[in-house]
Amino acid sequence: MTVGRDRLRPEVREFVDILAAVFPDVGVSVTDAVEARRIMDASLSPFGRPKVGGVADRTIPGPPGAPELSVRVYRPLPEAGPGPWPTAVFFHGGGWVLGGLNSHDRLCRQLCRDAGAVVVAVDYRLAPEVRFPVPIEDAYAAVCWAADHIGELGGDPRALVVAGDSAGGNLATCAMLVARERGGPDVALQVLIYPATDAALDTESHRTNAEGYYLTAEHVRWFRDLYLGPDGDIHHPLASPLHAELAGLPAAHIVTAGCDPVCDEGRAYAKRLAEAGVPVTEAHYPGMFHGFLALSNVVDEAKDAMAGVAEVIASTMINRKPSGDHERGEE
Repeated sequence: MTVGRDRLRPEVREFVDILAAVFPDVGVSVTDAVEARRIMDASLSPFGRPKVGGVADRTIPGPPGAPELSVRVYRPLPEAGPGPWPTAVFFHGGGWVLGGLNSHDRLCRQLCRDAGAVVVAVDYRLAPEVRFPVPIEDAYAAVCWAADHIGELGGDPRALVVAGDSAGGNLATCAMLVARERGGPDVALQVLIYPATDAALDTESHRTNAEGYYLTAEHVRWFRDLYLGPDGDIHHPLASPLHAELAGLPAAHIVTAGCDPVCDEGRAYAKRLAEAGVPVTEAHYPGMFHGFLALSNVVDEAKDAMAGVAEVIASTMINRKPSGDHERGEE
């Protein structure tokens, strides 16, 4: 079913078909998480890897009593200057079930290069082996570690950023809800790329974008059910941050795509943050699909979105926080 595919920008339709052909059809023909990961790992992006100043894999402490977490630290090229740099703690997408350090290596490299920032990519634990709220605790532990080691990383303590795409965007903003309740650490900015913010999955975009755009509504439901478990509470504020109390969270930059099941909840989250007094910028791309930033080297809108993300991360070093009165993208 390809209802409304005329809304997709013509230059991305072929990419959507290619991605849909290789992505595991989770929740339909693929119902085992391990098998879904095997299929996804075999179909990682063929695009080249942007050059950065250095890459190092290491482990850091997990939450109290939990295993260590693997992270990958990307350092800027020499032309970014000697530092200190912004430091972005990045959480990958994949529905809390798929993905890892390799699936988002190219995106993290590009963030590092374009923003002139240290990027700490976090290999948080996945569902269904662990369920909500364990990945949020992993995310919060990683942010705390980055804050405590900001000098070692080459970062400025005033320019700590959390970032993530899809489920990773959910973890980034939920880690900030936890940080607010636990007294820190201080974060300058949250960058949320097509974030999942409402576990009810009952917005108009879940219906109008249910099929035909690579990520389907059935995929999203399968991811949510594995993450929350059979007794999960879809109304819990850390499962659905759209309905949490949002005052006092860091400034945010939110990227949304019009041909995406989670589009409406991302846009609604930007609105609710603004209503709570949080400075917000939103970059909305009506002809794009979930995951389109992976095409930032070949599609103009993806290039623009990546440039906007890099700009707001870089701005944390020169006290230019997002003001909420400038929007990238299109209406």
